[in-house]
Amino acid sequence: MCCFVLLCPLVHRMSCNTCVTRVQVSSVDQVQKASVHLMPCEVEHDGQAQVSQYFAATTKDCKQEKTVSFRGRGLKGRELRCPQGYTGLVLKEINKPGSDQEDRTVRLTSVFDKLTYWNLETPPTSDDTVVMAMDWPELAEAVSYLLFAADLNKD
Repeated sequence: MCCFVLLCPLVHRMSCNTCVTRVQVSSVDQVQKASVHLMPCEVEHDGQAQVSQYFAATTKDCKQEKTVSFRGRGLKGRELRCPQGYTGLVLKEINKPGSDQEDRTVRLTSVFDKLTYWNLETPPTSDDTVVMAMDWPELAEAVSYLLFAADLNKD
């Protein structure tokens, strides 16, 4: 089984090329909230973990920076909120397909409204792609508004 973390408005069906990913969405209100950590490494574990027991971060008051040691390596992190109007989804694959071309079905296991983004040794900055991605929906909305306004002015 594989877990995915997806940040999007609630969707029921996504497609890429010719394969389809079906999302079994139960009521989001009935699903538990998750504490999500985006790590700069691959952890070969699939399933629940006792994160709060073994992964306690310290926070510096002067900055919104967190520090922790993971397997002897220093990590620096920052809490990122989901963009307004978006919900983070943690999805679990029900049956893993045999190839990338086959349809897949995933189930909603939990939701989140913020995540902790970790870098190795250096704190996350506004230049990190994950940090920039969290600003993308607001930027896209502003550009869409400007383009729509420009189209109205043409008429």
